[in-house]
Amino acid sequence: MRVLALGSDRSQQGILFPDTKAAKRQVAYAKHLGELHIIGLSLVRDGARPYEQENVHVHPTNSLSRLTYAFDAFRIATKLPKPDIITVQDPFEVGLVALLLSRRFKVPLHVQVHTDAFAFSYTLFSPLNFVRTHLALYVLKKANGIRVVSEKIKGDIEVRMDVKCPLAVLPIYVDVERVRTAVHDAGLEVRFAAFGTKVLVVARLEAEKNVALALHAFKESAPPDSCLIIVGQGREEAKLKVLCGKLGLDDRVFFEGTKDTTSYYKMADLILVTSRYEGYGMVIVEALAAGKPVLSTDVGIAREAGAIVTSEEGFGRSLAHWFSEGPRRGELSMRSYGSFEEYASEYAANIRATLGAI
Repeated sequence: MRVLALGSDRSQQGILFPDTKAAKRQVAYAKHLGELHIIGLSLVRDGARPYEQENVHVHPTNSLSRLTYAFDAFRIATKLPKPDIITVQDPFEVGLVALLLSRRFKVPLHVQVHTDAFAFSYTLFSPLNFVRTHLALYVLKKANGIRVVSEKIKGDIEVRMDVKCPLAVLPIYVDVERVRTAVHDAGLEVRFAAFGTKVLVVARLEAEKNVALALHAFKESAPPDSCLIIVGQGREEAKLKVLCGKLGLDDRVFFEGTKDTTSYYKMADLILVTSRYEGYGMVIVEALAAGKPVLSTDVGIAREAGAIVTSEEGFGRSLAHWFSEGPRRGELSMRSYGSFEEYASEYAANIRATLGAI
């Protein structure tokens, strides 16, 4: 089978670069799919180059502007062998390009949904998100197969539209065994030994992650012998540090930057997830796999995985309740994959199932 995939991940850790984990995953998928061509929407300044690894062929658009993404993707696609199926990583702008290509080649369209685009918190977050919600509705109505990463996203799609094609839930692979078997970092534990309770946030410091809510809730509800540890970086970091000072928390809140999170999970007593929206929520799964309770807004995989779910408005009260009542241990209640190979097999099978849909 020949598969054409479209994606928009331009990061240095993404599939545009051959030595990344993301690139290695594509090789694993191709072993189950056959020949895999990937068109990555990218800009010239990203520095990506076409490359091949086994049966994977990666084609960056190297566009001069985002406005030419669609044209450049079409130009590349028409020079490639005709695919048997097209799969796309999201139902937004790149999803529209994939839809047009599926019509051009008269092949089925498989759409993957990693973001809860139909949650009100997502739609109302920005004008762009509002447009993307409606674009997603249009693309999904035309799809021949849909894969989502959580039951929540599936339910939100079914509420918004009458789904005519197969809609499968296939969670993202998380190496839970790596988290479960991670060893304690003695040096890290010594650093924070003075605090009786250690609360942890692992997140990109961006507006949609709403880490300010964690700071306000911690100020409102945490006892004096507790600390808040924040692992992650982003554009909100300076603003959050200013807020931390205004709340008088400078001596109890620690900004750690980007670190390997497994040792932090082992040390923490509670993990907070304050996001306004999530497609999945890998932090939730990892923290619960480490046996640590998670207090989360109602996003992504939180309910399915076994987190304590609360509202943004009630987050401080829920944190106070946890300090007084617990639970002190978390349990991952959803199914996890036995290995990445098992996930890759199911992922490929989900794409193959869309064949013959038109």
